[in-house]
Amino acid sequence: MNFLLAATLLAIAISAGRANESAESDDNDDAPDNCPKEQQLCRLEWRNSTVERCVEKLFRADITGLAYCNALHCEPEVFLHDYITRNHDQSPHNNTWKRARIGEAATLHDICLLRNGLPVTRKCQVKGMRAQWEPIDKWAPVVCMRRFRERSITVELNSLHDDLLEGRRRTNNAQERRHTTALMRDMFRQEDRTLLPADVHVAGQVFVELMEQEKDAALSGDLISICREIMSSDANVLQLSAQLNATNSLLNSFEDYMDALPQQLVPRESCGKVVVHAASEASDSAANGVEVLSKANIGVHALISSNLSVLYVNPACDNITGVAIYSSEAPNRHLSGSGFWYRFLYANENLEQLRRETNLETATYVPEQLWRQLSQSGASYLILKVYAHDGLFVEATQKRSRRPRSKVLSISIPGFEGKALPQLLPFLLHNENHRQPDALAVSTGSGCGYWNYRTWLSDGITTSTGTDMLRDPVIVCQTRHLTQFSYLLGGSYRSNDLGEEVLVTPINERVLDIISIVGCCLSLFGVLGIFLTAALFKSWRSQASTKVLLHLCMAMMLQMVLFVFINTDDISEQLVVQGDNTRCVLLGAALQYSILALFCWMLIIAFLQFQRYVTVIGIERPRHYILKAALVAWSLPLLPTLLVACIDPESYLPTTEQLAMDTGICYPSGYGLIFGVVLPVTLITVANLVIFVYVFYSISHSLSQSIQRAERKLVSKQIRLSVLLFFLLGLSWIFGIFAFLQAGVAFSYLFCLTATLQGFVLFVYFVLLDEVNRRAWIGLLWPTKMKMDVKKRTTELQSMTTSSTNYSARSEH
Repeated sequence: MNFLLAATLLAIAISAGRANESAESDDNDDAPDNCPKEQQLCRLEWRNSTVERCVEKLFRADITGLAYCNALHCEPEVFLHDYITRNHDQSPHNNTWKRARIGEAATLHDICLLRNGLPVTRKCQVKGMRAQWEPIDKWAPVVCMRRFRERSITVELNSLHDDLLEGRRRTNNAQERRHTTALMRDMFRQEDRTLLPADVHVAGQVFVELMEQEKDAALSGDLISICREIMSSDANVLQLSAQLNATNSLLNSFEDYMDALPQQLVPRESCGKVVVHAASEASDSAANGVEVLSKANIGVHALISSNLSVLYVNPACDNITGVAIYSSEAPNRHLSGSGFWYRFLYANENLEQLRRETNLETATYVPEQLWRQLSQSGASYLILKVYAHDGLFVEATQKRSRRPRSKVLSISIPGFEGKALPQLLPFLLHNENHRQPDALAVSTGSGCGYWNYRTWLSDGITTSTGTDMLRDPVIVCQTRHLTQFSYLLGGSYRSNDLGEEVLVTPINERVLDIISIVGCCLSLFGVLGIFLTAALFKSWRSQASTKVLLHLCMAMMLQMVLFVFINTDDISEQLVVQGDNTRCVLLGAALQYSILALFCWMLIIAFLQFQRYVTVIGIERPRHYILKAALVAWSLPLLPTLLVACIDPESYLPTTEQLAMDTGICYPSGYGLIFGVVLPVTLITVANLVIFVYVFYSISHSLSQSIQRAERKLVSKQIRLSVLLFFLLGLSWIFGIFAFLQAGVAFSYLFCLTATLQGFVLFVYFVLLDEVNRRAWIGLLWPTKMKMDVKKRTTELQSMTTSSTNYSARSEH
């Protein structure tokens, strides 16, 4: 017997695998049915399901006992990719593909998100009569994120899914199942969280795991709460998640789970009996935001929320076969906690009178004669689901010929999935466009339609000819099959192409970028202030120390102009796209040269400070030492720059992954970065640190031996200035080295805060806080005030001289 079941299973798998490959090759063709219709394995919406769903329905009772059960799954497999680090660099990582069913898009064990919020996935396919991973030998290198700035539930949700797959969290008992869905519900109900496309995908995977276990009515409220939160998320997120069929998978699993619960919620034996509800139902309702209306005595159990409601009906109890929902109060209606009104419909309801009721949003019921025929064929229950909008019904195509303009009504009768009804079943939908119809836009294609888990179709649906579809507020529809229905407005609609939409950014990226740009702009302002001061005041610019400072500022300005205005990620991307690699190499080499020239000048200044404070006082400067220093500082950086540009010019070009994530500029990478930038910068920084230690020790030693208070004050001032200058003239790049070595995000912040403000702080200390320069500026801007200050100081000096003369005269007498 097991051999026969296994052979049947493999035959279904092979045929379904071929059908799926054919369907993927042509999205416009309707896929064939993967399961034999006589066995009623699949519902109408099978099209975006896989062979796994057919197998589940065929062997759900004893799927674990099949001889070839493992052939239905792709087992975990190691996968190497790169992570984007906090500093926009890439770090290799060994990850693992999760165990997946045939047809499922598996995710990775460790979070691996693209910039559009989608996870990196891999398809489990049928090949050689077994489940096999899709080949990845032609994949481009995968670069993704595990930490990102957005406050999301992705990490928590992925961990929950891992626990289910790996057995750390079991769902084979009611308590564990309820704890799992409650945990998931609380994740989605967190305030201020950002829902990502990956969350929709993983939520659907968790739902599939729950489908394999015994169905538990206590989970229904949590599942509704989760779907409601996903429905309320951003439309772009849902559209992106549809690329992985995530919304369809979630919707299909949710519908199937709900359809399996009527025997628990409205059993026949409860008809006419008053049921005492447990106190836990009220607490569950408060936790998940789903109102529970339990009236099993009349054959009704409703789960009501603002966006999604589910109604279970057992017509055998009180002949109730439907529900009507209204937007405002009226007689014989009940108010839900979510703000809308409703009433139950009986099998003998008058359709025309129902259509004319005011404020009707949606309604459906099974007429008495139809229900009599269905019950004779084995029907016992009705399940109605009302979706407030089409959030979970996402079309993957960009161009559409119609769109829903009403609530979405789902009608299920267990045992009749995929079967044609013996008579037409009516349902009514509110036309949200009836007040301002546009005849040109809606004259073609408008009418009632159903969702086939790919797009909205109208075949097999009758829209009443007595209804003016353009102006009537309520549209009357009739159907012979069961699925989700909506009123569709004809026209031409186009969805945005969100394939490269950026929804996720690496952690701290935006903050660090803002700090860097603001700091560089302030430094440019400071450098311009120093140049302006030197241009206006000849006495200051003629000093040797000022000339060295001006060279340093020139190198600094060159670096910041290139970084902020010329060599940006947008310009780099444009050059690469246009194939202008030569200009990209020139830009990258110019930026590399400017950084190395800046460090050479910082090394020269450190050496001059060493001579001033450590070497014997009175040492003579060599002739033309500033000219010689300029030749060394401006020519030495050419050596590593030309070596990298000649040996490995390709290293200046940003990779495709960097451009896709807006982190790539024309700048050395790989060995060109290590030996052409990092190594010389590190050597100069270490040399400056050693010199700083010597100078600090020398000044501290002089301070301890100082006797006169004036000298002590002068040396103290020199210590403060030296510490500041040495950190600004190179030592702040120690933080950058540690950040490059991924020692922690704190070093990235320290580096951006100190290194980018270098020019501004130089301006503050050499211009604003320098007494001579400050007076010179005051004299230039406010000459009157300067004359008054000079006159006041002259008067004070004369007064002091007169007092001194009088004191001397009195002393002589």
